[in-house]
Amino acid sequence: MLNTLEDLDWEVVENLPLSLLSHLLATPPSSGGADDRPLAIGLDSRTRGFDARKIVGQIKGLAKDGNRPLETLYLDCSGSELIRRYSETRRRHPLATDRPATDGIAQERDLMAPLRRWAEHVIDTSEIDANGLRQEIRARFGEGRDTPTLSVLSFGFARGLPRNADLVFDMRFLKNPHWQLDLRPLTGLDGLVADYIATDEAYEPAVTRMEELILTLLPRYRAEGKSYVTVAFGCTGGKHRSVHVANRVAARLRGAGFSPTVEHRDLALPSRDDVEGGAGWPVGAPASGGG
Repeated sequence: MLNTLEDLDWEVVENLPLSLLSHLLATPPSSGGADDRPLAIGLDSRTRGFDARKIVGQIKGLAKDGNRPLETLYLDCSGSELIRRYSETRRRHPLATDRPATDGIAQERDLMAPLRRWAEHVIDTSEIDANGLRQEIRARFGEGRDTPTLSVLSFGFARGLPRNADLVFDMRFLKNPHWQLDLRPLTGLDGLVADYIATDEAYEPAVTRMEELILTLLPRYRAEGKSYVTVAFGCTGGKHRSVHVANRVAARLRGAGFSPTVEHRDLALPSRDDVEGGAGWPVGAPASGGG
């Protein structure tokens, strides 16, 4: 649970001795830290000086201050499921190191009862796995912080696939501006190149479907907790088709509420005429390579 909150850019402290809680809350954020960064404090029966009634009292006192919003989350689980988990892991219950786990579970329930009654959020983990719990935490406490960092990249296959791309689209099926002598010195950033690529009858339906696929997948990546998503578009040289399509798709994503960064990996590199075909190739030659 705390790892998930940490992924959501929360500051996380686990099993802090209760005597130090007031000191922690009085400590200003570290240098360069954001004042609005949420703080999560994880407590369980192993916490030094644990006393559920005292903790509830401290929570009430903090809530009265009104200086910060405060919520309490309690993770619950059925007794039979807890017994099964302890049996599978072969770990001893911390409150029953020399007795059956059932004794420790019962004692822990009594200790935790005041917190269970006070908590605003209760998640029963009996029938959900670790991934399900992560998704539940993100749904309740994400507050927009769980949006993946989105990158759109153009590249040339002639210089290799990008290593960290999650989705790769091959644009070499489109008409290649490289074979047009007047367009060859230009790039996908130029309007003449964009207009030429758009005349390909496959351009609009294919790129539209790519955009729809990406917009379908991004919420799924978010739900799975993926922190970074890179969408890459490739052509042979990385200067014409991939550049134009990357810019178009990034604009569509911005219109849908995302904030992608755009990188044209090979745009500034010298042309590879050995793979592009060179200036001696006739205009209108089959686009088996190209940028």
